[in-house]
Amino acid sequence: MKFTEYLKDRVWFYIIAGIFFGLMLLFLGAFRVSGQLLGCMSTVFLLFIVFEELFGFFGKKHFYDDLREKLDILDKKYLVHEMLSEPDFIEGKLTYDALCEANKSMCENVNGFKKSSEDFREFIELWVHEVKLPVASLQLMAHNHKDELGDKFLEQLRRIDGYTDQVLYYARSENSEKDYIIKETSLKRVVSNAALKNREAIQFCGASIETSGLDVSVMTDSKWLEFILGQFIANSLKYAAPDRELIMSVSAEENDERVLLHFRDNGIGIPENDLHRIFDKSFTGENGRSYAKSTGMGLYIVKSLCERLEHSIAAASEQGSFTELTIGFAKNNYYKMG
Repeated sequence: MKFTEYLKDRVWFYIIAGIFFGLMLLFLGAFRVSGQLLGCMSTVFLLFIVFEELFGFFGKKHFYDDLREKLDILDKKYLVHEMLSEPDFIEGKLTYDALCEANKSMCENVNGFKKSSEDFREFIELWVHEVKLPVASLQLMAHNHKDELGDKFLEQLRRIDGYTDQVLYYARSENSEKDYIIKETSLKRVVSNAALKNREAIQFCGASIETSGLDVSVMTDSKWLEFILGQFIANSLKYAAPDRELIMSVSAEENDERVLLHFRDNGIGIPENDLHRIFDKSFTGENGRSYAKSTGMGLYIVKSLCERLEHSIAAASEQGSFTELTIGFAKNNYYKMG
């Protein structure tokens, strides 16, 4: 709060004070008050104005500067009233009380929406678990009558199962910190589990997976990492090049700071203009519109999970040639020492 701003805000007070001061001098002059007394009274009046304004300015300046400073450093700015001291002037008290009331109302509304969101998430999780039972039953029936139904029927069931998994993991990803266990995990085992889970889809598409250098362990949650690799495999199968056999290669490299897990395929690739947006929510891009129906949620969920697990993720691609996704696992000697 600047003194010049304070003076501009008080300009009407000074105009009115000047008018009444002039009237006072006229009345005193009419009663033939001596010039010395008029001078003394004028000095006292002006000193009163100066000291009153300085006292008011510095009192308000401390409160409003403190308010601005707290707002600048706070991420959750609605908590600013909890960091302020209640001021001793009426305007500040009104502002302080208004902040408290606004925060109270906001918290009540947020709690209501939070409860509604939690109820909806719990319903989605329950629904996914329930719908998986008939899906599993249909898959079993399809296996028993494979000759009659054909591989395409099985493939559609696998896609339904994959999409229900995606819904479940998305619902849980917002609170994934309550649902993961970070521990030393073998990359070879996780990759094998992900490949085994998607074995039939890989065989149906005539694809293959090559692995190398996976005899290394990282600090992560095996379940969430398996889901991430499952999304990579699903995308590779969805965007396979029609003129060649799809080959997916998974490899790992280790340096002093981290372990990098590379997932590469020889599919249709990603257009350069789309590459920087593939992790955006609901982004489908050129491939999603031209080659397969896409929700644009798979890689968004993957990105969110990696951030929560504190893993890095990057993508590289050349249209018509390859796509490579790389996950970076930071080394943490604390866990190993423990």
